Amino acid sequence: MIAAQLVPTPVGPLSLLSREGVLVAAGFTADPTEMFARLTPALQAEGLEVVDDLGAAASAVRAYLAGDLDALDAIPVSQPGTPTRKRLHQTLREVKPGTTVSYAELAERAGLPRTAARAAGSACAQNLIAPFVPCHRVLPSGGGYGGYYYGVPVKEWLIAHESGGITNVE
Repeated sequence: MIAAQLVPTPVGPLSLLSREGVLVAAGFTADPTEMFARLTPALQAEGLEVVDDLGAAASAVRAYLAGDLDALDAIPVSQPGTPTRKRLHQTLREVKPGTTVSYAELAERAGLPRTAARAAGSACAQNLIAPFVPCHRVLPSGGGYGGYYYGVPVKEWLIAHESGGITNVE
């Protein structure tokens, strides 16, 4: 069974979908079925149940919103894709809060040529686990914010939150 929870954020509800403690989808929508519909048929076959508390994933979102910008990094994630797409998604998780990269830089960090910027853009567009896989940290090299599946205002807010946020230091 896929468990879902809605967590309120300043830019609207964040739907979290988890399977056995691993996040399989997350997105800025008030309807978890929108995220559920993007899952593989095998995961959809398990069904969807909205719960009151997903535990660690929901706690991580609340901590992130409160200023612990690294909180999302501790949550395990899993999404389908080719080995290249999975490498790009993993590389996205290595882009630190408060920083941004271009699509070409993301490709290069993932061990691909800079000319693979289009593959990096595709990996961002197909990302099912925002903001845990932080595709919002990728900007076009020509300037501006580019696109974002949940709307440019959400992307702008996430970047501003991370740029002005305070990371807990131990």
